[in-house]
Amino acid sequence: MKRKFVFFLPSTWAFVKEGYRTNGYSLKNRLHGYIYSRWLYLYIAIGTGEHYVARKFKPLALFLYRIFKPSKEIDHQGKCITFADTYHGKVLSLDGARQLVTLNQKIELKDLEQVIPFSLARSIVLENPDHIVLMDCPCRKARSKPCKPIDVCLVIGEPFSQFALEHHPNRCRKISQQEAVGVLEAEHKRGHVHHAFFKSDLFDRFYAICNCCSCCCGAIQAWQNGTPMLASSGYISRVDLDKCVSCGICAAFCQFGALKKQGQDIIFDESRCLGCGVCVTKCKEKARWLERDPSRGEPLEINRLVNR
Repeated sequence: MKRKFVFFLPSTWAFVKEGYRTNGYSLKNRLHGYIYSRWLYLYIAIGTGEHYVARKFKPLALFLYRIFKPSKEIDHQGKCITFADTYHGKVLSLDGARQLVTLNQKIELKDLEQVIPFSLARSIVLENPDHIVLMDCPCRKARSKPCKPIDVCLVIGEPFSQFALEHHPNRCRKISQQEAVGVLEAEHKRGHVHHAFFKSDLFDRFYAICNCCSCCCGAIQAWQNGTPMLASSGYISRVDLDKCVSCGICAAFCQFGALKKQGQDIIFDESRCLGCGVCVTKCKEKARWLERDPSRGEPLEINRLVNR
């Protein structure tokens, strides 16, 4: 029996329809969003500079960047829109990440200025939140010697999860909410950081949770190089000096370089702490904890946001 040829997959039509339903979503937004989602691994590999196209065809890469980057647009507050406003992540605690992957109802939260401090892409609109896909991490796949395991990115809700399954069938699979919690807990145990990712060309909203390490993650490396595309969890790490033995384990696992061992001391740079909580769970002396810091914005804790 001959296989039926399908020019457009069902998820492609769903993606297009979602674009038409999104206010202010232009043809450029639709084109960029489709290219990003359809050729995600190529897109990220070029963006991180790991793909040979980025190295050998740098003028072409720069040309494409100029096409898709914001062209000195101004937001409603009169601020210039930067690349970080169009594509960014929010650091999550393990509990905050668990809340996002165990939702059992449709969620629609828009313009979360205190939670997602960017001009664009700060809405959480989850249709079928129990539709979760586990995907090979594009950043890790781009590296010659990536951290393991590779399959650690969680695509959440529709139309994103079905699009991933249909367009990247060899690199992702559908999982249950409890399996997603297991992925988060395993990655947290490895010392990796949970980021909720938002993109303006994906309907100005949240679409995935990635579990990131500084050696592979393009977003962390961009943040380290001065592109502020990661927002604090809203917490900051604190220490009880009477309990701390300066073993340096917290510094070894800090993905943002906020903690460093210097001689017999642990040096803490508050400006680099994004409140992920990895240092808290790694401290064998139970000397560290996370403390709310209102100056760093509101936490992305979906249960509290829904019931506020």
